[in-house]
Amino acid sequence: MGQKINPLGFRLGTTQSHHSIWFAQPKNYPEDLQEDQKIRDCIKNYIQKNMKIPSGVEGIARIEIQKRIDLIQVIIYMGFPKLLIEGRTRKIEELQATVQKELNCVNRKVNIAITRITNPYGHPNILAEFIAGQLKNRVSFRKAMKKAIELTEQADTKGIQIQIAGRIDGKEIARVEWIREGRVPLQTIRAKIDYCSYTVRTIYGVLGIKIWIFLEEE
Repeated sequence: MGQKINPLGFRLGTTQSHHSIWFAQPKNYPEDLQEDQKIRDCIKNYIQKNMKIPSGVEGIARIEIQKRIDLIQVIIYMGFPKLLIEGRTRKIEELQATVQKELNCVNRKVNIAITRITNPYGHPNILAEFIAGQLKNRVSFRKAMKKAIELTEQADTKGIQIQIAGRIDGKEIARVEWIREGRVPLQTIRAKIDYCSYTVRTIYGVLGIKIWIFLEEE
Protein backbone atom coordinates (compact mmCIF):
# COMPACT_ATOMS: atom_id res chain seq x y z
CA MET A 1 0.00 0.00 0.00
CA GLY A 2 2.70 2.47 1.00
CA GLN A 3 4.44 2.43 -2.40
CA LYS A 4 1.34 2.01 -4.59
CA ILE A 5 -0.42 5.29 -3.83
CA ASN A 6 0.54 8.94 -3.67
CA PRO A 7 1.56 9.60 -0.03
CA LEU A 8 -0.22 12.97 0.00
CA GLY A 9 -3.53 11.56 -1.26
CA PHE A 10 -3.18 8.64 1.14
CA ARG A 11 -3.09 11.08 4.11
CA LEU A 12 -5.75 13.59 3.03
CA GLY A 13 -7.91 14.52 5.98
CA THR A 14 -5.42 13.31 8.60
CA THR A 15 -2.03 15.00 8.30
CA GLN A 16 -2.44 16.43 4.78
CA SER A 17 -4.82 19.11 3.47
CA HIS A 18 -5.73 20.13 -0.09
CA HIS A 19 -3.56 22.62 -2.00
CA SER A 20 -6.64 23.84 -3.90
CA ILE A 21 -9.77 24.92 -2.02
CA TRP A 22 -12.89 25.61 -4.11
CA PHE A 23 -16.25 24.14 -5.09
CA ALA A 24 -17.55 23.46 -8.60
CA GLN A 25 -20.48 21.70 -10.21
CA PRO A 26 -19.55 18.33 -11.79
CA LYS A 27 -19.84 19.67 -15.36
CA ASN A 28 -17.47 22.59 -14.55
CA TYR A 29 -14.97 20.58 -12.50
CA PRO A 30 -12.54 19.72 -15.37
CA GLU A 31 -12.31 23.37 -16.43
CA ASP A 32 -11.52 24.53 -12.89
CA LEU A 33 -8.92 21.80 -12.51
CA GLN A 34 -7.19 22.88 -15.74
CA GLU A 35 -7.37 26.48 -14.56
CA ASP A 36 -5.44 25.53 -11.40
CA GLN A 37 -2.72 23.92 -13.52
CA LYS A 38 -2.54 27.01 -15.74
CA ILE A 39 -2.05 29.24 -12.70
CA ARG A 40 0.76 27.06 -11.31
CA ASP A 41 2.53 26.75 -14.68
CA CYS A 42 2.24 30.50 -15.32
CA ILE A 43 3.75 31.38 -11.93
CA LYS A 44 6.66 28.94 -12.35
CA ASN A 45 7.40 30.17 -15.89
CA TYR A 46 7.34 33.81 -14.77
CA ILE A 47 9.74 33.17 -11.90
CA GLN A 48 12.13 31.24 -14.16
CA LYS A 49 12.21 33.95 -16.84
CA ASN A 50 12.15 37.16 -14.79
CA MET A 51 14.20 36.43 -11.69
CA LYS A 52 17.80 35.47 -11.04
CA ILE A 53 17.55 31.94 -9.71
CA PRO A 54 20.55 30.56 -7.74
CA SER A 55 21.67 27.15 -9.06
CA GLY A 56 18.42 26.70 -11.00
CA VAL A 57 16.33 26.42 -7.83
CA GLU A 58 13.02 28.32 -8.06
CA GLY A 59 12.47 27.93 -4.32
CA ILE A 60 8.74 27.23 -4.60
CA ALA A 61 7.65 24.74 -1.95
CA ARG A 62 3.97 24.76 -2.91
CA ILE A 63 1.24 26.95 -4.40
CA GLU A 64 -2.14 27.09 -2.68
CA ILE A 65 -5.22 28.30 -4.57
CA GLN A 66 -8.48 29.47 -3.01
CA LYS A 67 -11.35 30.44 -5.32
CA ARG A 68 -14.42 32.56 -4.67
CA ILE A 69 -17.05 33.91 -7.04
CA ASP A 70 -15.18 37.17 -7.69
CA LEU A 71 -11.66 36.41 -6.41
CA ILE A 72 -8.82 33.93 -6.95
CA GLN A 73 -6.46 33.99 -3.96
CA VAL A 74 -3.02 32.46 -4.65
CA ILE A 75 -0.48 31.90 -1.87
CA ILE A 76 3.07 31.05 -2.96
CA TYR A 77 5.25 29.40 -0.29
CA MET A 78 8.87 30.20 -1.19
CA GLY A 79 12.14 29.25 0.40
CA PHE A 80 14.08 32.15 -1.15
CA PRO A 81 11.76 35.22 -1.08
CA LYS A 82 14.80 37.53 -1.23
CA LEU A 83 14.48 37.02 -5.00
CA LEU A 84 11.53 39.41 -4.82
CA ILE A 85 12.94 42.03 -2.44
CA GLU A 86 14.03 44.41 -5.20
CA GLY A 87 10.88 46.03 -6.50
CA ARG A 88 8.80 43.45 -4.66
CA THR A 89 5.44 45.21 -5.05
CA ARG A 90 6.02 45.88 -8.74
CA LYS A 91 7.04 42.28 -9.39
CA ILE A 92 3.96 40.89 -7.66
CA GLU A 93 1.72 43.26 -9.61
CA GLU A 94 3.36 42.13 -12.85
CA LEU A 95 2.85 38.49 -11.86
CA GLN A 96 -0.83 39.14 -11.03
CA ALA A 97 -1.34 40.83 -14.41
CA THR A 98 0.37 37.93 -16.20
CA VAL A 99 -1.82 35.33 -14.48
CA GLN A 100 -4.96 37.41 -15.13
CA LYS A 101 -4.08 37.63 -18.83
CA GLU A 102 -3.33 33.89 -19.02
CA LEU A 103 -6.70 32.99 -17.47
CA ASN A 104 -8.54 35.62 -19.54
CA CYS A 105 -10.98 36.20 -16.67
CA VAL A 106 -12.77 39.54 -16.57
CA ASN A 107 -15.20 38.99 -13.71
CA ARG A 108 -12.65 37.69 -11.20
CA LYS A 109 -9.68 39.40 -9.61
CA VAL A 110 -6.40 37.56 -9.03
CA ASN A 111 -4.65 38.27 -5.73
CA ILE A 112 -1.17 36.81 -5.14
CA ALA A 113 0.66 36.68 -1.81
CA ILE A 114 4.14 35.33 -1.06
CA THR A 115 4.95 33.58 2.21
CA ARG A 116 8.47 32.77 3.35
CA ILE A 117 9.12 29.27 4.68
CA THR A 118 11.82 28.37 7.17
CA ASN A 119 14.22 25.53 6.34
CA PRO A 120 13.59 25.51 2.55
CA TYR A 121 15.56 22.29 2.02
CA GLY A 122 13.12 20.50 4.31
CA HIS A 123 10.58 20.62 1.44
CA PRO A 124 10.80 17.95 -1.29
CA ASN A 125 9.98 20.25 -4.23
CA ILE A 126 12.92 22.56 -3.50
CA LEU A 127 15.18 19.58 -2.84
CA ALA A 128 14.14 17.93 -6.13
CA GLU A 129 14.97 21.15 -8.02
CA PHE A 130 18.39 21.17 -6.36
CA ILE A 131 19.08 17.55 -7.40
CA ALA A 132 17.82 18.27 -10.93
CA GLY A 133 20.24 21.20 -11.22
CA GLN A 134 23.12 18.99 -10.08
CA LEU A 135 22.24 16.25 -12.59
CA LYS A 136 22.01 18.79 -15.44
CA ASN A 137 25.54 19.95 -14.55
CA ARG A 138 26.73 16.32 -14.87
CA VAL A 139 27.38 15.84 -11.17
CA SER A 140 27.40 12.18 -10.10
CA PHE A 141 23.92 11.10 -9.00
CA ARG A 142 25.26 9.55 -5.78
CA LYS A 143 27.07 12.76 -4.90
CA ALA A 144 23.91 14.78 -5.63
CA MET A 145 21.76 12.52 -3.44
CA LYS A 146 24.23 12.60 -0.53
CA LYS A 147 24.47 16.39 -0.71
CA ALA A 148 20.66 16.61 -0.69
CA ILE A 149 20.54 14.42 2.43
CA GLU A 150 23.07 16.69 4.15
CA LEU A 151 20.91 19.73 3.38
CA THR A 152 17.79 17.95 4.69
CA GLU A 153 19.50 16.96 7.95
CA GLN A 154 20.14 20.65 8.63
CA ALA A 155 16.37 21.22 8.32
CA ASP A 156 15.70 18.96 11.32
CA THR A 157 13.76 16.14 9.64
CA LYS A 158 13.37 12.58 10.93
CA GLY A 159 14.06 10.74 7.68
CA ILE A 160 14.35 11.03 3.90
CA GLN A 161 14.19 8.70 0.92
CA ILE A 162 15.34 9.74 -2.56
CA GLN A 163 14.76 7.73 -5.74
CA ILE A 164 16.11 8.47 -9.22
CA ALA A 165 14.98 6.45 -12.26
CA GLY A 166 15.97 6.52 -15.93
CA ARG A 167 19.19 6.45 -17.95
CA ILE A 168 21.34 7.45 -15.00
CA ASP A 169 24.81 8.75 -15.98
CA GLY A 170 23.90 8.10 -19.63
CA LYS A 171 23.91 4.30 -19.34
CA GLU A 172 22.19 2.35 -22.13
CA ILE A 173 19.82 0.50 -19.80
CA ALA A 174 17.50 2.48 -17.53
CA ARG A 175 17.58 1.60 -13.85
CA VAL A 176 16.34 2.79 -10.46
CA GLU A 177 18.69 3.99 -7.71
CA TRP A 178 17.57 5.03 -4.26
CA ILE A 179 18.96 6.02 -0.88
CA ARG A 180 17.36 6.36 2.54
CA GLU A 181 18.49 8.08 5.71
CA GLY A 182 16.55 7.80 8.98
CA ARG A 183 12.95 6.53 9.24
CA VAL A 184 10.39 6.81 6.44
CA PRO A 185 7.21 4.93 7.54
CA LEU A 186 5.24 4.86 4.26
CA GLN A 187 2.30 2.82 5.55
CA THR A 188 1.65 4.80 8.75
CA ILE A 189 -1.17 7.25 8.05
CA ARG A 190 -0.51 9.41 11.13
CA ALA A 191 3.10 9.92 9.99
CA LYS A 192 3.40 13.35 8.37
CA ILE A 193 5.28 12.71 5.13
CA ASP A 194 5.93 15.31 2.45
CA TYR A 195 6.35 13.93 -1.07
CA CYS A 196 7.05 15.10 -4.59
CA SER A 197 7.61 13.63 -8.03
CA TYR A 198 9.83 15.69 -10.35
CA THR A 199 10.93 15.26 -13.97
CA VAL A 200 14.30 16.50 -15.18
CA ARG A 201 15.42 16.60 -18.83
CA THR A 202 19.13 15.91 -19.30
CA ILE A 203 21.27 15.59 -22.44
CA TYR A 204 20.96 11.79 -22.28
CA GLY A 205 17.25 11.51 -21.57
CA VAL A 206 14.52 12.11 -19.04
CA LEU A 207 15.06 11.20 -15.39
CA GLY A 208 12.40 10.90 -12.69
CA ILE A 209 13.09 12.04 -9.13
CA LYS A 210 10.91 11.03 -6.19
CA ILE A 211 11.47 12.31 -2.65
CA TRP A 212 9.80 11.30 0.60
CA ILE A 213 10.55 13.39 3.72
CA PHE A 214 9.36 12.22 7.16
CA LEU A 215 8.62 15.32 9.23
CA GLU A 216 6.89 14.11 12.39
CA GLU A 217 4.39 11.63 13.78
CA GLU A 218 1.09 12.77 15.24
